[in-house]
Amino acid sequence: MRKGVLTPDRDPQIEEHELQETRFSPETERVKRNNNVREYQREEDGEEEEESVEGIFESREVPSWRKQLTIRAFVVSFALSILFSFIVMKLNLTTGIIPSLNVSAGLLGFFFVKTWTKMLHKSGLLKQPFTRQENTVIQTCVVASSGIAFSGGFGTYLFAMSQRIADQSGDAARGVKDPSLGWIIAFLFVVSFLGLFSVVPLRKIMIIDFKLTYPSGTATAHLINSFHTPLGAKLAKKQVRVLGKFFSFSFFWGFFQWFFTAGENCGFNNFPTFGLRAYQYKFYFDFSATYVGVGMICPYIINISLLLGGILSWGLMWPLIETRKGDWFPSNVDSSSLNGLQAYKVFIAVAMILGDGVYNFCKVLSRTLSGLVSQLREHDSSSKTKYLLGLQLEAFCNAYGAGLTDWSLASTYGKLAIFTIGAWAGSDHGGLLAGLAACGVMMNIVSTASDLTQDFKTGYLTLSSPRAMFVSQVIGTAMGCLISPCVFWLFYKAFDDLGLPKSEYPAPFATVYRSMAKLGVEGVSSLPRDCLVLCYAFFGIAILINIVKDALGNRWGRFVPLPMAMAIPFFLGPYFAIDMCVGSLILFVWERLDAPKAEAFATAVASGLICGDGIWTLPSSVLAIVGVKPPICMKFLSSATNHRVDKFLTGSS
Repeated sequence: MRKGVLTPDRDPQIEEHELQETRFSPETERVKRNNNVREYQREEDGEEEEESVEGIFESREVPSWRKQLTIRAFVVSFALSILFSFIVMKLNLTTGIIPSLNVSAGLLGFFFVKTWTKMLHKSGLLKQPFTRQENTVIQTCVVASSGIAFSGGFGTYLFAMSQRIADQSGDAARGVKDPSLGWIIAFLFVVSFLGLFSVVPLRKIMIIDFKLTYPSGTATAHLINSFHTPLGAKLAKKQVRVLGKFFSFSFFWGFFQWFFTAGENCGFNNFPTFGLRAYQYKFYFDFSATYVGVGMICPYIINISLLLGGILSWGLMWPLIETRKGDWFPSNVDSSSLNGLQAYKVFIAVAMILGDGVYNFCKVLSRTLSGLVSQLREHDSSSKTKYLLGLQLEAFCNAYGAGLTDWSLASTYGKLAIFTIGAWAGSDHGGLLAGLAACGVMMNIVSTASDLTQDFKTGYLTLSSPRAMFVSQVIGTAMGCLISPCVFWLFYKAFDDLGLPKSEYPAPFATVYRSMAKLGVEGVSSLPRDCLVLCYAFFGIAILINIVKDALGNRWGRFVPLPMAMAIPFFLGPYFAIDMCVGSLILFVWERLDAPKAEAFATAVASGLICGDGIWTLPSSVLAIVGVKPPICMKFLSSATNHRVDKFLTGSS
């Protein structure tokens, strides 16, 4: 996945960064289907044929690299970075599922600067028109900045070091490092810029000499180019209007729901849609505009895989294992303890994630090495070898692999660092914290390397200066190293139960990452009975599913569920998968009724739902900090419980 959320598309499968662990993005697929969108636009505007993109830009002068870097571009980038950092942070701390918001970022960037220049033009003060190169600079800056909200580890390795997560894991004696704004900012500045500078010499090799595809970077370039054509500009204006409408709806829907959340398990997000028994096992629709929107963006197979994983785990496995309480695990442990049922939920999910990651790591690495060997045979490698030997191998491999497959294996490299460094340091020498810190360093280096080369590919196809692209990446990274920690700190101070399993922001992957670090330093001896056997089984199942999926080919393999996606609900519950399937259903029906219009506006609708609900977290956090409580608690009880409550209240009066 690209390092933030603003990547336009990936393989139809999940990759490691998507789904927090994995980053999926359907926009590339949408770019390929743009014929429907153009047909819709021509029908709306009564135009016959569209002039080719090459023909439109042929007569336009390419501005110098200094003119591509404008103050207005960075002002807009800063505003969008704050917006998307809040969105990514909320997703990080709830389910860890982060979709691509590339279309919404591109649309909003285009809209804001276009409006700015239009006003200046009317007043006669416009000195420089808005170009696709400037649009590319905005896109690059926002990707780099908001990407830190993910790669910074606020919902994974960094928060996993805290006392709050350590208490849940029962291993606080192994070491803790509570969040602090100062050391987080310093840490991010160091690790984020390592990968940024290590890959710069590879630009010419990867993009010009080797001519690597970089599908996400290519799709982003096509998106930006289309905005600056007459036909694309008209469509963009309509998409922005639609996005704005659903942004407003989502924001005020979040505001309305807030009034009913005065106590624990109160509000619409605890509505027992399928009954109280199903609610106990987290089968319910929680009225989340965010995850309905995420479901509209994610490919159908991801949402179905999530739901299947939820049914398999919470509908079948956990109720059965729960009957073994007192036999397989102690009956007197807390429900969140890793000595009880929670251990099965977390470690079986970890086993599936690792199985999927190992398989895809080997597959992508083999393709990377094969492609690299063939490229070096075709080119004189003597001058390039000096560069390759001087760079970190992992950063180079990830950047090259992303160019071939569009897959970034940053999370896989991070997990490998957890186990190797943790085991090497040992449990008595701070191995747990060392493993988590090494994960952060590794993830940032390799993720930034692939992101920057993707951006260079986008700039190459929009005729943007490499120097301007790099400056934009540097400024965006610096913004992210300041904005993301501040946003996280707002969440951390506003919500005292942040990171707890039953809270509004459970940060599930923080527990997963600490559990992996614990496994690395302690081994498997601490696992409950038969937990290791089940872990081995699901590790093998994840690999087997991937083998079957690849063996069937694209025609039938696309119907095979994804192990990475199936693993997410194992410890989190299926409620968000139900929300996402509702989003998929809405999109499915819309595409059957009016496919061209759905293609043109579905992503704008989904982005509006995500952005509106995401930005509501800012005022809700401020209200929590100043001590303003919601006035109403809407809670659902069984008839027997309700009768006892009524009897108690009547008796007490």
